Amino acid sequence: MTAPATLEELLAQMVSFDTVNPLVGGPAGGQEALALHLEKLARGWGLSTRRAAVEGNASSNLIVTCEPVPGGEWLLFESHLDTVSTAGMTVAPHGGKIEGGRMYGRGTCDTKGSGAAMLWALREYARDARRPRNAALLFAIDEEVRMTGAQAFAKKELKEFLPKLRGVIVGEPTLLRPVVAHNGVIRWRTITRGRAVHSSVPSKGSSAISAMLRVVETLESKYVPSVTRSHPLTGSAAASVNVIRGGTAVNIIPAYCEIECDRRTVPGETEEQVLRERDAALAGHTVEHDSLYVVPAMDDKLGRDFYQWISPVLTRHGGDATGRGAAYVTDASHYAAAGAPSIVFGPGDLAQAHTKDEWVALDQLNKASAVYLDLLRVPKGER
Repeated sequence: MTAPATLEELLAQMVSFDTVNPLVGGPAGGQEALALHLEKLARGWGLSTRRAAVEGNASSNLIVTCEPVPGGEWLLFESHLDTVSTAGMTVAPHGGKIEGGRMYGRGTCDTKGSGAAMLWALREYARDARRPRNAALLFAIDEEVRMTGAQAFAKKELKEFLPKLRGVIVGEPTLLRPVVAHNGVIRWRTITRGRAVHSSVPSKGSSAISAMLRVVETLESKYVPSVTRSHPLTGSAAASVNVIRGGTAVNIIPAYCEIECDRRTVPGETEEQVLRERDAALAGHTVEHDSLYVVPAMDDKLGRDFYQWISPVLTRHGGDATGRGAAYVTDASHYAAAGAPSIVFGPGDLAQAHTKDEWVALDQLNKASAVYLDLLRVPKGER
């Protein structure tokens, strides 16, 4: 595959790689193949690259850097390599077709569009005669399911940048409007157990499903209504029971049942607080909990200075620089939790992400890259 001559060609190349997350049916080597291609391109453009292993994954993160000021300030960009499933799409998932000022395909919006715009900005920056700061771009794996790429980077490599880090710009479809805060999520599995017997003598057994029905009723009537905290930017917290599994055969009283619960947290809520309230609501039920998954909410406090720094550039490009909140979660949660000022900002509309005809507007794509480049060019010390 030859080096792209335009940003649009770069994005089309990225879309051509099938990087559906393996945990939702994608190929095991999809993300790795794209990372290798981007690594080759970056090196050809005079950028430095390195790989960072992610425990439990066959693929690894890719870090692209341009360091013209040794010991100087860093501006870090991030975009994830994986996508959701292509099942049910009405456009060619990996075609990168351009029509009516849009590019169609899985990942064009979420978030290969951001990644392409960021890499193209670094390409142009590497050619500048005057480069006031260092730049890094992280292509993270596994955002769509477990966020293990972001978690691994936050625990290890991010520490190298923190002492001189201006901030992190996480690429997600925000219509080029800065998201300065967003909600988090806590997920878990709840298990009930019974005693299996033949269904002809149910009184001799104990149904795990019947027990779970009582648990779900308590959650729906007692716990869910109690989740009322809110945040002025990110909206309301929420709780829901979204998956249930149980039973092995129609003629066996079930010995096992499980549900999966989703609890959206607002900035200020803690994991300990949420789990304590859950356990209090279920007092009196015999249950087990496991498979805990936590993505912390991102407050706007840590990133306020960073937001003030990027706002003038957004305004110069005719954008809406008003800081916003969001109800969803992003990789930015993990960077902010590790102490890195973070903003979510990228081309595309969330309404087009994960859809059957996913697309990104090309004018947004190009403007995003121009904004990223101009942020790199902000003179040292200028606010």
